[in-house]
Amino acid sequence: MALPLLPYRDPAVYKSIDCVPTLIEKGGYKRPLVITDENLYSCGVISPLIEALDGAGIAYSIFKDVVFNPTTATVENALAVYKAEKCDCIIAFGGGSPMDTAKAVGARAARPKKSLAKMKGILKVGKKIPFLIAVPTTCGTGSETTLAAVIVDEQTRHKYAINDFPLIPKAAVLDASVLDKLPSKLVAYTGLDALTHAIEAYIGRSTTKATRSDALMAVKLVFENLENAVGGDSAALSEMLDAAHLAGRAFSKSYVGYVHALAHALGGKYNVAHGFANAVLLPTVLDEYGSKIYAKLAKAAKYCGFADDRDDKAAAANSFLKKLSELEERLGIPREFDCIRQEDIAELARYAAKEANPLYPVPMLWSEKRLADIYGKVRV
Repeated sequence: MALPLLPYRDPAVYKSIDCVPTLIEKGGYKRPLVITDENLYSCGVISPLIEALDGAGIAYSIFKDVVFNPTTATVENALAVYKAEKCDCIIAFGGGSPMDTAKAVGARAARPKKSLAKMKGILKVGKKIPFLIAVPTTCGTGSETTLAAVIVDEQTRHKYAINDFPLIPKAAVLDASVLDKLPSKLVAYTGLDALTHAIEAYIGRSTTKATRSDALMAVKLVFENLENAVGGDSAALSEMLDAAHLAGRAFSKSYVGYVHALAHALGGKYNVAHGFANAVLLPTVLDEYGSKIYAKLAKAAKYCGFADDRDDKAAAANSFLKKLSELEERLGIPREFDCIRQEDIAELARYAAKEANPLYPVPMLWSEKRLADIYGKVRV
């Protein structure tokens, strides 16, 4: 109940990557550490940022070894570069993984005597981190506006979140031109990740007028633009960046639910990409909630134009679920995972339950057994 009342802040939003050198110079910083992944680096997606920094004569270091579902080892390796190169600020360039890594590096830089494990949970960082600029290169994570960094323990493969206000980036650069080379499947997965953020923030029990507004707008933008964005339409990609940002604002304040808890366990255990995991799980979890979420889904359906005032709650809600299933089918999203082993389900359910209960303001509480049953339903 307290989550929406806490002192959140939104990052300053900019629309061009050319603003990054100005932000660094105005802040009096001398050497940023750019945190990204090998694919973005080798494919040249990062070139506009490098050109902007070079053009302004700003010295920088690059850490490009971020992996999907970044681990504690990833963070420590990046931190070592930050220290060795005497960096004084951070630029996160990429999707959720580089941004999570950058936030965690910031947390470790701020609290050098505190391990990441000791900072998991809520409000365990407690100190200002280095100046952080986030440049999202996917249209889904929303991490450029959230207070969370999600990390995998290198030894146990348990995935956990670090949540604290200092982790919110100071600036978010929403430049659609950096999405031009994004593979169509990645656009689909990350776009559905944004949709998951928005829906879970909206149907949860910890909303405000502002988060409900952001969430509904994000849902509408995703339904209207995702397919065109997958086709490479630049205007649609720009709208999807805005959708992801709105969804990030909504779930940062109102939190998520069982889709995320179930997906995080899969990401930790099998290294499943987070956006893909959310996309597969979302329809099944919403179906499981049943009539408990009909009232809110009905409002979302009417907001998006999938239903009108003549439809009762059940009919309108089912119209929304039908539109979701049809969208995912057109995008080629499967309804099951081929990686889940039967013998792992109890462990996965235990991790998901531990993450969600009592932290997430879910529409209804589920036991480990119920969560295990859901893993069974999405297992090939």
